[in-house]
Amino acid sequence: MGVKQYVVFLVDGDEFGLEIEKVSIIERMLEIFRIPNAPDYIEGLANLRGKVHTIFNLRKRFHLPCPEFSEDTRIIIARTSDDSVVGLIVDSVREIIKIDDSQYEPVPAALETVRDKFLSGTAKVGDRLILLLDLDKVITEEDVPLEKPAGKTGARK
Repeated sequence: MGVKQYVVFLVDGDEFGLEIEKVSIIERMLEIFRIPNAPDYIEGLANLRGKVHTIFNLRKRFHLPCPEFSEDTRIIIARTSDDSVVGLIVDSVREIIKIDDSQYEPVPAALETVRDKFLSGTAKVGDRLILLLDLDKVITEEDVPLEKPAGKTGARK
């Protein structure tokens, strides 16, 4: 039986989990520079320790109301499966938990809402239901991140 650790965070009162191995760092809100003509769920670009990251607003990505950011708002800097590094704006970060295979369930096939297409499954932890985020589904093909790992870019020298 496998056990994985997840960072649990809130978006609009719902608990989401992201595999901890994908998370690089969790930051307070940063200065974000808007990108002209970008989709509205791409909040912009942020410079963190000399690296520029594309910042996604999960509330906007899920088509939820987007109130002002608060003291609890965080940016989760995470790595996709193709090693792109992006930031995710969430309402707050709760905790790090362990989830084993017995707690995991796939997303029910009957669910066809926009938000549910971003999930890899769910986890029952006590009386809580944690929605497990599939980062690669949140960051789609048309959302080209600014930063790519060295050696994988098509840049000329």
